[in-house]
Amino acid sequence: MRRKFLKIITASLGTLIIFPHKFIYAETKKIINQNLTEEQKEILFNEGTERPFTSALIHEKRKGFYHCANCGNKLFSSESKFDSGTGWPSFSEALPGAFKTKVDFSFGMMRTEYHCAKCGAHHGHVFNDGPTKTKKRFCNNGLCLIFKPST
Repeated sequence: MRRKFLKIITASLGTLIIFPHKFIYAETKKIINQNLTEEQKEILFNEGTERPFTSALIHEKRKGFYHCANCGNKLFSSESKFDSGTGWPSFSEALPGAFKTKVDFSFGMMRTEYHCAKCGAHHGHVFNDGPTKTKKRFCNNGLCLIFKPST
């Protein structure tokens, strides 16, 4: 247990030493949508997480696109959505240039966190255990998304 803790601390400090520019020059997150709820603000700007199985978007099956709830940036196509069984809307791939990523060492593990490339708002984490050829699972907080169906 102690060895694992030391390994995580060392990796965290090493990241700060090797890549300080990522932390010094990190994009400032800006609230663009003044109609966001307090829960949306907590997730988008404080890197919170919504409770699993609470998002109506888990069951959304129509064709269309998913956009950032803060700035409206187009993030995912419905073509890449799948049911991961995790309780959050999941996607096998994002639209090109939709996100920027960073390493997240919270909860004693190393994960890849992703943020909207346009406004810097937090959306979720991406994992390498997806069922498609991309092997990706973008696990997104549903409150961070707005679905716009195709007409």
